[in-house]
Amino acid sequence: MRAPRLGRLPFRALLLLAFILVGALLGGTALRAVIVLDQLTAQRTAWADAAMQLTANAQTLAERTVDMERAARQSLVLSDRLLRRRFEDESGNARTALRRLTDQGLPGKLAKGWVDKLDEVAGLLGGRVDDPLERERTVALRFRDFDGINSAISREVQHMIQSRNTALSERLGSARSRLMQQVLIANALAAALAAGLGLWLARPFTRMEHAIVGLGENRLQDPIDIEGPADVRRVSQQLEWLRLRLTELDADKARFLRHVSHELKTPLAALREGVSLLEEGVTGELNPRQHEVTRILQHNAAVLQERIEALLRFNAAAFDARQLQRQQVDLLALLQDLAEAQRLQWQARGLQVVVTGEPLVLPVDADKLGTALANLLANAIRFSPPGGTIRLALRSLAGRASIDVSDEGPGVAPPDRDRIFEPFYRGQRQPQDAPPGTGIGLSIVKEYIAAHGGRIELLAQDPQPGAHFRIELPHA
Repeated sequence: MRAPRLGRLPFRALLLLAFILVGALLGGTALRAVIVLDQLTAQRTAWADAAMQLTANAQTLAERTVDMERAARQSLVLSDRLLRRRFEDESGNARTALRRLTDQGLPGKLAKGWVDKLDEVAGLLGGRVDDPLERERTVALRFRDFDGINSAISREVQHMIQSRNTALSERLGSARSRLMQQVLIANALAAALAAGLGLWLARPFTRMEHAIVGLGENRLQDPIDIEGPADVRRVSQQLEWLRLRLTELDADKARFLRHVSHELKTPLAALREGVSLLEEGVTGELNPRQHEVTRILQHNAAVLQERIEALLRFNAAAFDARQLQRQQVDLLALLQDLAEAQRLQWQARGLQVVVTGEPLVLPVDADKLGTALANLLANAIRFSPPGGTIRLALRSLAGRASIDVSDEGPGVAPPDRDRIFEPFYRGQRQPQDAPPGTGIGLSIVKEYIAAHGGRIELLAQDPQPGAHFRIELPHA
């Protein structure tokens, strides 16, 4: 049976697997450290025991040598067989201690010298005793040589202990360095593994976030296909279904508006034509009251037609907002071009338009952003009193660009501030020398700014009269 691919596992299983891998790496390093420490502790304990045994054997050899000398000399002077047997017993014990020292690393030259001296003493004890006192002095001289050999053996034992302690310390230091390197490498690998797995697992969520933001900003033209764990794939498929559904609903809405507008415009055109015929007297002369009725009908029909055309323009703007054609645009130059394009309008009212700021290039759709700014400028011209000043200010802030459009008109009434961007909503303060607007200009501005990922707001009323709008666009 084939093992499942990682991409087919759910996110929780992959996260658990990541924790297991990191934990196994760190746990393996910790286990390795414990084993090494146990081995070093066992070696140190074993060597301490060996050092104690070396010292004890060296002391035993020295003590047995003293006992041998005493037994040998007394046996010669007293000619006592029990003392001679005691000498032999002590010499056997001394040979056993010497053999243990040899097994633990004592150089054979020292051991051979000691054994040769012992054999020489034993030979003196085994011969005919003609002059016991003279032979006792000879044996005493031989045992003086034992003192030098035993001293040499003791020095060699101390040297062996010191050398092995030094070797063990070096081994401990080397093991500690290797263990520290392994711990550092394991920590680095664990950090790299955790970072790599974290980035790999977080990448689908970043793409999912971008997809959700795209849906929220009504960018429905880009398919959603997010690679990742099984549950992330399911969410990706659900987001794709939602995108298709929103696209269908948006198309249905646009189609409905087109059909309704078409169905309304046809009878409305017939109604306006019929009212025109009545007003012209084609069906007979009308009295003054009938003329008044026909004028009311003609006015309302014109208003209704204007509303239908405004609805179509708003629907077209909402659709176009999703079709941005971004390019690098100098916003300061764009503001200057818009002010120049409407020069005749603001000069006819004796207005001044002041554009301030430093050049700032951003990736935007010049046509749609220009339309939004042109609508704000047209509103400012429409509401400004003769001789007033309109200001367009561009600033670069942290992570965003700010565009302020302010005038010296009557401003927005407090009850209208929360609804000023709603489609077809017209505020209370309307200029007396101009026909009423359709109420979609600011709605189109909001659609185009939102499509760029920005926002527009009506700032609080300043002590000076007028409306003050601020647009903020992200740098990227």
